[in-house]
Amino acid sequence: MKKSVLLVLAVLLIAPSVFAIEVGGKNLPDTITVGNETLQLNGAGIREKFFMDIYVGGLYLKNKSSDANQIMNADEPYAMRLVVISGLMTQEKMVAALNEGFEKSTGGNIDAYRDKIDKCIAGHAGEILADNVIEYQYVPGEGVSIFRNGEKRTTIAGLDFKKIFLGIWIGEEPAQESLKEKMLGK
Repeated sequence: MKKSVLLVLAVLLIAPSVFAIEVGGKNLPDTITVGNETLQLNGAGIREKFFMDIYVGGLYLKNKSSDANQIMNADEPYAMRLVVISGLMTQEKMVAALNEGFEKSTGGNIDAYRDKIDKCIAGHAGEILADNVIEYQYVPGEGVSIFRNGEKRTTIAGLDFKKIFLGIWIGEEPAQESLKEKMLGK
C-alpha cells in the first residue's frame, strides 16, 4: 500500500502540467505544436465587451516576448487560441469585430489586403457556440491557418497577413488594451 501511494505521488510530481493557466473558467495548455515547433504560452486574458466576458485568448510563441512589434514582424511560428465564453458571440459579431480590427490594423488600408481578409472572414463561417475553440496558427512559408474545434478551415498566405492579423490583438489599436497586455505577458 505504501509503495502504491508513493508511486502515485511520484507520478503526480514528475508529470508535466497539462494546463498552464485557467482564465475565465477555461483552461489553456502550456504548449501548442505548430508545424515542427513547440510553442509556449506567452500570455492570456479575457476579451470583454459591455461588461460581458466574450472569449479567453492565449498567445503562443517560440520564445516569450512582450515586444508586440517584434512578435508581429518575426517570420516565426505563432498560435493564438480563443475559447468562446459567451453564447452571445455569433458569426456576425465575430465578422464585424474582425472587419473593425483589420480597419485599425491596416490604418484604413484594407483594399491592399481585401482578398486575404475575405478569405479569413470565410474561414469563420458557421455558428459559433460557447466553448468553441478557434485557433490561428502561423507557419513561415505557409501562412495563417484558421481552425475551429480542431478542424482546419483555411490558410491565408503571407507574412504581411500575419502582421495585420496579429495587429488586431497586439497592434497599435488593439481590440482591447488589457487583453493585449495580458497576451504580451505583462
